[in-house]
Amino acid sequence: MKKAFITGANKSIGFEVAKQLLQQGFYVYLGSRSLENGLKAVGQLKSEGLTNVEAIQIDVTDDNSVKNARLEIGKKTSVLDVLINNAGINGVKFDETGNFIPQTAQHTSVEVFKEVYETNVYGVVRVTQALLDLLKKSDEPRIVMVSSSQGSITLHSDPTYKYYHHKGVVYLSSKSALNMFTVNLAYELRDTNFKINAVSPGFTKTDFNHHRGTETVEDAGKRIVKYALIGNDGVTGKFFCEETNPETGEIPW
Repeated sequence: MKKAFITGANKSIGFEVAKQLLQQGFYVYLGSRSLENGLKAVGQLKSEGLTNVEAIQIDVTDDNSVKNARLEIGKKTSVLDVLINNAGINGVKFDETGNFIPQTAQHTSVEVFKEVYETNVYGVVRVTQALLDLLKKSDEPRIVMVSSSQGSITLHSDPTYKYYHHKGVVYLSSKSALNMFTVNLAYELRDTNFKINAVSPGFTKTDFNHHRGTETVEDAGKRIVKYALIGNDGVTGKFFCEETNPETGEIPW
């Protein structure tokens, strides 16, 4: 039975990915910053007959928490087949009257950058590096970086792009940095069976965006799982968003 670990999997897209991988016959380690919330998510999945799942407490912004999560997973398995780096934040702030504060390049403080990068970039680096030894023991190791088409510099330089005016320097640049980490990691492991890709689930309706999205969590989950299941003849080091490119899914960096 193949085994997968998913960060931020106690709700929304991460939870849906866990469900779909369980339905595909995986054993899933469900990562959650709050163990209580993780256990609730596991209980919900088990109530639906999906029993090969257990919660792992992990705060991707905390070195010790990531190390402890690696130790816990290592006690349970010597091989990890799939890593889904799903945990992320948008760093949205509101003023005293409850109005959204735009993430402008001119005025957003470095502290906001640090907060978002700690999860969206450094957290991914921490988790990936901590689990690489277990992934290298798999015959078909897969890493999916849950990115966003908003991190595409090419698209955001194109005035015809439908989200061209939806700027936000902190969140967008964090995903651009994540994408570059993906490219470098895939390059370093290009002569192995690793398949490492960045996948945008699309503008999905979740509490992450106050349910303003247009895509469903079910579709978002399918898009991510597709690259967790990619065969050894599949691509690596690519960027996909089926919302933006329904034909092939691939989009420019």
